[in-house]
Amino acid sequence: MPGFIPFRALRYAPGADLSAVIAPPYDVLSDADVDALAARDPHNIVHIDVPRGGPDRYDVAAATMARWVDEGVLVADGQPSFTIYRMSFTDATGARRTIAGVLGGLAVVDEGAGGVLPHERTTPKAKTDRLDLTRATHANLSPVWGLSLASGLTQELAQPGEPLGSVCVDGVEHAVERVSDPERIARIEAILNADDVLIADGHHRYAISRTYRDEVRAATGRKDTDAEYTLTFVNELVDDQLSIEAIHRLYSGVGFEELAQRLAGCFDLSPAPAPTPATLAQMVEQGRLVLLSPDGSAQWLTPKPGAFDGVRALDGAWLEHALDGLDAQIDYQHGLDEMLAAVRSGGHTAGILIRPTSLAEIRRTAREGLLMPPKSTFFTPKLRTGLVIRPTA
Repeated sequence: MPGFIPFRALRYAPGADLSAVIAPPYDVLSDADVDALAARDPHNIVHIDVPRGGPDRYDVAAATMARWVDEGVLVADGQPSFTIYRMSFTDATGARRTIAGVLGGLAVVDEGAGGVLPHERTTPKAKTDRLDLTRATHANLSPVWGLSLASGLTQELAQPGEPLGSVCVDGVEHAVERVSDPERIARIEAILNADDVLIADGHHRYAISRTYRDEVRAATGRKDTDAEYTLTFVNELVDDQLSIEAIHRLYSGVGFEELAQRLAGCFDLSPAPAPTPATLAQMVEQGRLVLLSPDGSAQWLTPKPGAFDGVRALDGAWLEHALDGLDAQIDYQHGLDEMLAAVRSGGHTAGILIRPTSLAEIRRTAREGLLMPPKSTFFTPKLRTGLVIRPTA
């Protein structure tokens, strides 16, 4: 089972305006987003988490963080603690949800060692930026998101901790509470050390933590440093604790007729109305997908009987099976409006709307040690950066 431990968190000093200093994850920010956040406050976390400039930008980020500590902008907890992190929001179906999890240090384990499990294949992605930033700052700035397969965490977190602050961003309330009581810390540790943790978001972050850990081991000859763990938010894998949306597919480099012909081998194609949010609900209810063409028309993709026998009940896996061997480029897009705009722009041959992955399939995949196709899940809302920093040295 993985290790999950408290640590002496580095936080913005009491009284800080969290709305001015925290930020979305680095990997969803555009250059314009970073400019706006940096201009919002001289102490916004992007000054460290998304450093600008030349080859020395990571050293500048590290110096900035050290200066903020010296100036009292960032303050370390006096003792190891966990941080309860709650996100309250209205999901895409109109239901009110609160996701409650805990921020702590998750053990960095070797690939395939068990305890910490990936849940989908990842696409190639440069990891140098996060690794260089971790090397320079000796800190975990953005948390990995993990799902605990153990039971009991939700109940344990029902009681509030010491309030540290909250902020409402884009309709989502982000609130953090400190847990420093040794007995409660021990209970949380016991729950999370009882079963595997499945990585929901942040596979690349976790991978660079493994590289960083190995570098620290080589440099120190030790296996007991803070680099053995990485900052992770963990919540329980239960229905009311998750909001999962689909990441749709965009295809290019192939003709529309050829794509439709290949799909017709596994799906029945029939005319569909112009997609609306209601279409997404119909897809789930009726078990079918939607093919979008650049002229604005849409077609239902209804699986043919027996076409996917032996294939996992995942839309991404179905499409991989149906289009196996087709030389097409695949891009990924979240959001119905964004998909419609991308297809109509003419930059892609077609788009396919898929359904969110079910919680049951996520759990089954984890238990069987299998991986889903890339971009099978989109967990919302996104965790904020800056509420907790975890030093690694």
